[in-house]
Amino acid sequence: MTKPCNKLIVFDLDGTLLDTIGDLSEACNHMLGMRGLGTHTREEYRKMVGNGILRLVERALPESLRTPEYVAEARRDFVAYYIEHIDLFTHPYEGIREVLHSLQNDGWVLAVASNKFDAGTKKLIANIFPEITFNSIYGNREGYPLKPDAALLELIMEECGATSETTFMIGDSGVDIQTAKAAGVRSIGCSWGFRPRTELEENGADYIADKPIELLELVRR
Repeated sequence: MTKPCNKLIVFDLDGTLLDTIGDLSEACNHMLGMRGLGTHTREEYRKMVGNGILRLVERALPESLRTPEYVAEARRDFVAYYIEHIDLFTHPYEGIREVLHSLQNDGWVLAVASNKFDAGTKKLIANIFPEITFNSIYGNREGYPLKPDAALLELIMEECGATSETTFMIGDSGVDIQTAKAAGVRSIGCSWGFRPRTELEENGADYIADKPIELLELVRR
């Protein structure tokens, strides 16, 4: 039987814990370059991420090529390149590592729920935060729909023995706030990520943090 947990924090990955836009951009542009297609800037990619790799690849392709078969093939090429070059430009946001240490020391159980494919999610956490204990680390996996569906978040809560009253969902996009609402948990939006603060406000985030250090005060309330 899982020991009940009264302090669970579930983090989004891209745009919340890690600035991954550099490697996502490189991998997507590599996939486009293989096909002789025009590429995009990092700033343009910020508007494409958040709904999983399939949607990212689809958005990067010209509309005329967005057939299911072509997108699936392009996604395979993206993943093959990305998994081998996953952390060349990726790094934690300033202050995140220290915040994770503080939360861990305070007794919070930490977890990750991402729309990135599962293998990539696990590899990044292992490579960049080897000293932090995450109870559950999940990306997009078979049998579980992408956020904002709450299925993955609810799986983590079940594994950790947490309830909606004892859980926070922290993320940088409206998708994360919607996920928290769907699971009935408290949400903290991160304005330092890929999406503007207005998106977090419009989706009804319970709290908004403008710097990682502010997370400590918000969860201790």
